[in-house]
Amino acid sequence: MKTLFIATLDSLDVPHHIGPAIASAATATTHSLVIVLLSPLFDLGHISRTQQWDDIQRVLAYAYVQATKVAQDNGRILMDVSVLLQGCLPADLAAEADMCFLVEGEDHTSSLPRTLPQTILPQGDRASTTPSTHLCKQDVLPPLYPVVILGGTFDHLHAGHKILLSMAAWITETKLIIGLTDDVLLQKKPFRHLLEPFHTRMEKTRSFLRLFRKDLEYELVPITDVYGPTAWDPNIQALVVSKETLPGAAAIAKERARKGFPALQTFIIDVISADSDKLDHEDAELMRQTKMSSTFIREWISKNNAE
Repeated sequence: MKTLFIATLDSLDVPHHIGPAIASAATATTHSLVIVLLSPLFDLGHISRTQQWDDIQRVLAYAYVQATKVAQDNGRILMDVSVLLQGCLPADLAAEADMCFLVEGEDHTSSLPRTLPQTILPQGDRASTTPSTHLCKQDVLPPLYPVVILGGTFDHLHAGHKILLSMAAWITETKLIIGLTDDVLLQKKPFRHLLEPFHTRMEKTRSFLRLFRKDLEYELVPITDVYGPTAWDPNIQALVVSKETLPGAAAIAKERARKGFPALQTFIIDVISADSDKLDHEDAELMRQTKMSSTFIREWISKNNAE
């Protein structure tokens, strides 16, 4: 079953009040779940997207963890979960859905096909929301960067990957470059025989990015080292990395300095680790229980003869 979940946010606080509703929608989903979070704050130009960097990655991480944990607890390791941030509900999202879940008190009936079954879910306590924070140096960062880059293997695209990709697209104005690790660098990966082919990884990554933001140019390229296009393209302005791959950003900085290229502004995704100081205790504990790992997925496939 392909499921659509829609909720409206009135702030960039972590939306704990819709956590139980997301979990209910995930429980009812067997194939794919698209979570659409609506707010005028998500429209381009409404806020500085770099200033709200921490707020947005926490919102995304919370929604992904709620759904992914339920999927894993129910043995649906390959269930596809996507979280979208939209100013208004895109007309085409409901076309392929089998079921739509709405949060109590909201009415999107006019935007949905009449034949689409709908279920209303209760909200939780809004008082439990975590106050938003702001990125340091918020007064010196532009709200968007024309060209942004990130890299990764993106095998069996999962929630951790999607948070990384979404945040990179979130701060991009024109073009996002995605470096995909070439097969030659993946020889020592655990359960290597279950790695998806380069073309499959590329198309799944591109498909998700187009779902998240249709207005950007996406350039997906194979990479055979830590640098990728950052070593030869002086027109890149920003780099997005995970906390675990931060050493790679340092190597890139040295290489660009050696070539006389402009330095890159580095943005760090640090909410997908259980020890992140961006999460409160309850959210960190749930993160520890949720496996966001391609190795975990390949191991599960190997044990269950699934794909």
